[in-house]
Amino acid sequence: MTTAETATGPVVVDGESLSVDALRQVAESGTPVKVHTEAMEKVLRSRASLESMIIRGEPVPGAVGGDGRESPPGIDVARESERQTNLVRSHSVGVGPLYAEDEARAMVTARLNSLAKGHSAVRPDILDRMVLYLNEGIIPAVPEIGSSGPVDLVPLAHVASTLIGEGHVLHDGRRQETRRVLGAMGVAPLRLGVKEGTALINGTSGTVGLGALVVARALDQVRQAEIASAFFDDAVRGSDSPFLAEGHDTARPHRGQIDSAANLRDLLADSRGRRETEHGGAVLGFPGPQVPGFYTARTVPQVLGAARDALRHATEELEAELNSANDEPLFLPDGKVLHGGTAQGRAVALALEFVAIALSHVGELAERQIDRMLTRRPASGVARYLVAADPTLHHGFAGVGHTARALTAENLAVGTAAAQVVTAFGDDRPTAGTGLLAARNARRVLQNNDRIIAIGLIVAAQAADLARRFDDLSRANMATYDMVRSLVPSLGVDRSMAQDVELIATALSRAEFLHLLLRQEGIVLR
Repeated sequence: MTTAETATGPVVVDGESLSVDALRQVAESGTPVKVHTEAMEKVLRSRASLESMIIRGEPVPGAVGGDGRESPPGIDVARESERQTNLVRSHSVGVGPLYAEDEARAMVTARLNSLAKGHSAVRPDILDRMVLYLNEGIIPAVPEIGSSGPVDLVPLAHVASTLIGEGHVLHDGRRQETRRVLGAMGVAPLRLGVKEGTALINGTSGTVGLGALVVARALDQVRQAEIASAFFDDAVRGSDSPFLAEGHDTARPHRGQIDSAANLRDLLADSRGRRETEHGGAVLGFPGPQVPGFYTARTVPQVLGAARDALRHATEELEAELNSANDEPLFLPDGKVLHGGTAQGRAVALALEFVAIALSHVGELAERQIDRMLTRRPASGVARYLVAADPTLHHGFAGVGHTARALTAENLAVGTAAAQVVTAFGDDRPTAGTGLLAARNARRVLQNNDRIIAIGLIVAAQAADLARRFDDLSRANMATYDMVRSLVPSLGVDRSMAQDVELIATALSRAEFLHLLLRQEGIVLR
């Protein structure tokens, strides 16, 4: 366990070991932060290196203006403060809705850790102020739209503007002028020095902060999709054979697939309604195989396992970037100054694009499972669409099936972000898409999936109600059923189920089904 992952006490930021999970603790739970002493010493040395160059009258590429121009000999420090401030002001032009509080906190944490790497030549005061913001609940108000390439200049400028007492923050649950909030706290705005505006806004911390939250939440979603798939498998009396360890651990050993299959075995361990057959399945309560090759049940490890692999890759890329110095120029320990493409975020952008694609497959699987439960007419008297009342007067779950398909279509319509090529600065700088848009696209699919999976859980619970074979459900599935029913009632006569879907989706977004199984059944999913 690294210092950044300490379970008790503050998260220690050192520029080297901050994990996605630790960032999530700070962003979502408000865990306090502090900067490691050794990291602050590196920050001091980096700043001293820059100041020595200024004293010697040496040109410093990119240290002023933020557009790569060399500093003139004998920098006027007072004028440079004005220039750096104007750089922040001129880029604070984001539009649209604001990022949520936890998303903005994630961005601040990511930028703090990047500066703690000790290559950005900022004063410790900058880091101290960001720590104050995180620990005192002062959250920059950051508009979502403005990042046009692999560098998050505009959103990070909105973060930086609050450090100098400008712009707006989210404090006490509302958007307020920064100067008023700081004034009430007795905190003076910072005055930026040489390079500090550039260091604050030239980087990928917007993408990394939001992307880290999306990927961490996406793994929780995949686990809950496994919970929903196990409930579905019990509802249709699926076969044991698709989840056999031998078929995954040795025959086709993809890591994500192995983990998903193991989770499904745990979730279905004591089920008495499923059959030890090679294929097929039957609707709960009605013996006999249905159509052979029951794809939506037997391919769960392959589909969700592939999503797991995509998320693992994205986590690796995010953590590498999270612990990187990604502004420019960089001041290296040997006295060299690196002015290259260090602010490029293509690796993270491509990984987040992959996440959006993988999550769209998670949603599609859930929708196909819903369709299977609603439209396969069993040989019994259970009505199509799981209608509990008079089927000549009522429609049951036909409507929610449309909603599930619509959400799946929304996912498929989410466009590419990292693959788009735009140019900037008079065609001098071709850029490949935008990582922040890729993160927002993945977030949109994630939110749609919560609703699709919610519909699947409600439908499976209705199937269990109609069959009245609760003793055949596994303990995990019975716990899942009970939680669904604690939030929404069974469907008798037709009624609007829009609120039902939103209630379950909200529980899924908070990983409540995952926490329930851990708390009640002691099941720890991989």
